[in-house]
Amino acid sequence: MKEVATSALTIEGKSIEIQGVFPRIAKLRSEHHEYVNAPESVVSELTTLRARADIFTFLQPLVHEGSPYPYLSRPEEIAVLTVDSYENWWTKQVNDKTRNMVRKAGKKGVTIELVEFSDELAKGIHAIYNESPLIQGKPSKHYGKDLATLTRAHATFLDQSLFIGAFYKGTLVGFLKMILHPNKRSASIMQIISLVAHRDKAPTNALLAKAVEVCAGRGIHYLQYGIWSRRTLGDFKKHHGFKLVAIPRYYIPLNFRGRAALALRFHRRLSEFVPGSCQDAFANVRSKWYLFKHRAQMQS
Repeated sequence: MKEVATSALTIEGKSIEIQGVFPRIAKLRSEHHEYVNAPESVVSELTTLRARADIFTFLQPLVHEGSPYPYLSRPEEIAVLTVDSYENWWTKQVNDKTRNMVRKAGKKGVTIELVEFSDELAKGIHAIYNESPLIQGKPSKHYGKDLATLTRAHATFLDQSLFIGAFYKGTLVGFLKMILHPNKRSASIMQIISLVAHRDKAPTNALLAKAVEVCAGRGIHYLQYGIWSRRTLGDFKKHHGFKLVAIPRYYIPLNFRGRAALALRFHRRLSEFVPGSCQDAFANVRSKWYLFKHRAQMQS
């Protein structure tokens, strides 16, 4: 069973987090935005440092030209948009409803533009995250954080990042952070969020459309948007042309506990053994509970 991160360290300039009790699993903190170049080297470092981890897990890059790694693996389902040109996306990969939502943003007065990361942008992001304690029916990890903490959290990968802002009457009402991968053929969305109060202006749809335009202009052929989802966010991804793509997630045991855990299949998430209908029912109950729990904050 996996829990919140219990410890962290840095190896080869990459932040590694260790989660769980049995097994304790080490992985890249930003594993959907950066990848391991030499897993054997990371394993060696983890062993040398005597990290309290039983298994090291990593994802194969979306664009991978080498042979598969010779380790135990299972498929990781991610959401990927194949980018040919913006025109192709606009005319063939999305439907009329999505196109109308993007147009709606412009008609409502929302402007979309590439922006530099700055103190002003950080203040706008701070205001967006502190509008509501919930995101997609779950607690927001950034709600209530002070400006300095939130600024540091969004200042990661700046040499590989592009920020896109959605503005209404000069005020930031939404933003998207995109990470450009070293292969120059793929990118990933790290953050995309808009103010609930301006949802009627469809800023999130317009932000995603701009991301596709930027990718097309830079020759980026694949845009990743997190893991594949069965619920509301999954529908949003599908409506914007994203499709399910499975990439290998590898597991390397670091000790006897790790080998035993892999043999017993304890490395797998509990959700993998639960039917989708049960997951949906639980998610609905959970969302209602969070809405009830945070009702005072939502109404303030």
